[in-house]
Amino acid sequence: MEDKRYCYKYPHPAVTSDCIIFGFDGTDLKVLLVQRGLEPYKGYWAFPGGFVKIDESAEDGAKRELKEETGLENVQIEQLHAYSAPNRDPRERVITIAYIALVRIQDVKGGDDAADARWFPVKDVPCLAFDHEMMLRDALRYLKEKIHFSPVGYDLLPEKFTMRELQTLYEAILGVSFDRRNFAKKMLHLDMLIPLDETVWRTPKRKANLYKFNAVKYNELKQRGFRLEF
Repeated sequence: MEDKRYCYKYPHPAVTSDCIIFGFDGTDLKVLLVQRGLEPYKGYWAFPGGFVKIDESAEDGAKRELKEETGLENVQIEQLHAYSAPNRDPRERVITIAYIALVRIQDVKGGDDAADARWFPVKDVPCLAFDHEMMLRDALRYLKEKIHFSPVGYDLLPEKFTMRELQTLYEAILGVSFDRRNFAKKMLHLDMLIPLDETVWRTPKRKANLYKFNAVKYNELKQRGFRLEF
């Protein structure tokens, strides 16, 4: 094959992209994993991802692999970190670019080279392939930092939710417990919640008010940035 101009003659690493997708079911913060159908690590769980094609960007490759392996599409992803330890992949020298996303939990199914796709509570994640346990720790640390500066519930909660569901989400991400009254007061003070004239039965004996996000205020806070202290 004819040499290409400016083509350097030294070993080139392969590039993959992986997607760390978080969801929330009202009780637990969950992460989306696929079960590998091929070696290496056949049968292990891992993040959806794969090799980037020569004619696509890493982000496009991440979205393509996510759709092929789980059925999820039209997901807004954000670049988290690049992982480049020389021996992270037993096949060859592979650098991966990890992306993170927050989505409302929906049905997924294994596809392409994934034997299965499933949501797992982050507190009950199985042994992961490659260096994906490190990637998960980094993603959770990033999410804990992000929640102080950006309202994240809009991407994880249903359109209508209770204050308790919002509090449970924050507690699941931060790993702490909040006083119910203080949490509600702080959230309402931000003016990004709209109280609805609707209730649900939280327990057989107690009703709970429903809220939705004020999209205008939410986006204003998201663009301007804010610091939420508890």
